[in-house]
Amino acid sequence: MTADDERADRDDGSGTERADAGAGIAERWDAIFWDVGGVILDVESVQAGHRRFVDRLVDERDLDVDPDEALDTWRTTVGEHFREREGTVFTPAREGYAKAVEAIVGEPLPEETWRPPFRETIAETLETNPGAVEAIDALAETDVHLGVLSDADRDELLFILEAFGVRERFDSLTISEDVGRTKPDPAMFEAALQAAGPDADPERCVMIGDRYRHDMAGASEFGMTTVAHGAEDGEAVDHCIEDDLTELLEILRGARD
Repeated sequence: MTADDERADRDDGSGTERADAGAGIAERWDAIFWDVGGVILDVESVQAGHRRFVDRLVDERDLDVDPDEALDTWRTTVGEHFREREGTVFTPAREGYAKAVEAIVGEPLPEETWRPPFRETIAETLETNPGAVEAIDALAETDVHLGVLSDADRDELLFILEAFGVRERFDSLTISEDVGRTKPDPAMFEAALQAAGPDADPERCVMIGDRYRHDMAGASEFGMTTVAHGAEDGEAVDHCIEDDLTELLEILRGARD
């Protein structure tokens, strides 16, 4: 479902239904932390946006390069950018994108030249994973602390949450660019728990993510309950959701093992 579809399908009169869906959750849990990419955000929709942007870049700058080859250059350059990161030190994605643009065009371009069309193109393809917005809406009607725990660049994260109309649903945003580290660094989980308040008990907190080592193992080490959405299974995974994220509500109510 696209970002525009999410907003169009919202029913302003459905608050009571959302409250019913979230009933009993605040009594069991202090905080629910969401990863974004791969959980709220459908990663394939971002990949589609990258391809569309590369095609646009090649066309608008009349580059003598095959679009498929340009896409390979994009993916290789961005991948190398992240592989060069030292441990869990945060590395901005936008710097990797700038390197990829330079590699395709053959010269560096000012950020104000390539970034607006990049964001505009990505906005056309962004989609949520099934049930993500519905689950977030239901949880926002409860007294449980609702937080984001993400390795994304701050401005990109805000752009995504606002595109899906869920930015204001969250009580806290724990973002790697602010912390300076990425998951599974303990600093990320410590910052999230601190944002949830002094009474937040890790054993009454939940992390939902799509990567085993970063999300599941990292949260498990802090005593959090873990819910995997696309992450590989393992001893650090307490619950799994295969598809529809509204299943999270059943898990949180204790209605599903």
